[in-house]
Amino acid sequence: MGKKVLAIYYSQSGQLRDIIDNFCQPLEAAGHTIERLQVRLQNDYPFPWTSQSFFNVMPDCVLGTTVDLAPFTLKKTRYDLVILGYQAWFLSPSIPFNSLMHQPEIKAILKDTPVITVTGARNMWVNAFGKVKKLVSNTGARHVGTIAMMDRHLNLLSIFTIFHWMLGGKKDRYLGFFPRPGVSDEDISGASGLGTTVLRHLDSGEWEGLKTALIQQKAVNWKYHLAFMETKAAVMFRLWARWISTRKKRQVWLVVFKYYLLLALFVFAPIVFVIDLLFFKPFLSNHIKAKKESCLRLN
Repeated sequence: MGKKVLAIYYSQSGQLRDIIDNFCQPLEAAGHTIERLQVRLQNDYPFPWTSQSFFNVMPDCVLGTTVDLAPFTLKKTRYDLVILGYQAWFLSPSIPFNSLMHQPEIKAILKDTPVITVTGARNMWVNAFGKVKKLVSNTGARHVGTIAMMDRHLNLLSIFTIFHWMLGGKKDRYLGFFPRPGVSDEDISGASGLGTTVLRHLDSGEWEGLKTALIQQKAVNWKYHLAFMETKAAVMFRLWARWISTRKKRQVWLVVFKYYLLLALFVFAPIVFVIDLLFFKPFLSNHIKAKKESCLRLN
C-alpha cells in the first residue's frame, strides 16, 4: 500500500519547486501519493525584487519575524513523510518558511512525523539550517535527513549572478559570459537520485541511517572557507538587524547596511579570510575537523 507524502515549500523563482519535484519523482513512480503545497503569503514579496524591497526584509528575516500566509488546506491529517522546502535569506530561514513553521496546523502535522528538509541556496546554508533544525525540533517532528543544493561557482562570481537573477528575474548568463545563477540543471535533475535513496527508507519505514546515506551522496557539502565567512557574517547580520529594527529612520540605515554589505563582500571578507588562511587555519586542523563533523551530523 502506498505511503502518504507531503511536500510543502515556498518558491518565488521556481528553483526549489523543481528540486522537490525531481526529488519526489522516484517516490511517485513507486506508487506513493505526493501531496504538493506551495505556500503563498497574504501580501507576497515581489519577484523580481527591487533593491529596496530586497534589503527591507533583512531585519525581519534575521530576527525571525512572521507574516500572514494565504489560507491553505491539507488533504490529510497524518503523513508518512513530510518534505519541508526552504530558502536562506540573509543567512536565516526565509520569512515565509519561518511563518509556516509557526502555523498550528503545520505543527500538528509534523509532530512525531519523519521530516526531510530541502534547500536550494547560493552557497551559504549552514546558519539557516541551524535555525531550521530548531524550528523542526520545536514541533516534535523526527528530522531524518536534509538536502542542501547550492551554486557551485566561485563565491564572488555567484554574488554577481544571484543579484542579476533576483533583481532581473531571469536565470540566464549575466552580460553573456557569467555562469548561470543558482543550482545547476544537472544538480536539480540529480535530486531524483537522492529521492531513490529516500524511497528505500520510506518503503521500510526505517529511517535510521538515512542522514549518513544522503551525506555519502553529497546531499550536503560543507566547505571551510564558506563556513568561516558565514559564521562572521551571521554575527554582523544579527547586530545590524537589532540596530535597524530600533531606528526611526529605518530606510536610511538600510541603505547604510547595503553599502556596508557590499564592502564586506568584496573588501573585508577576502582580507579577513586570507589572514585566517595564513595565520590561524594551519593551527586549527582538529578544531575545523570537529566543526565539520558536528555540522554534517545534522542532529
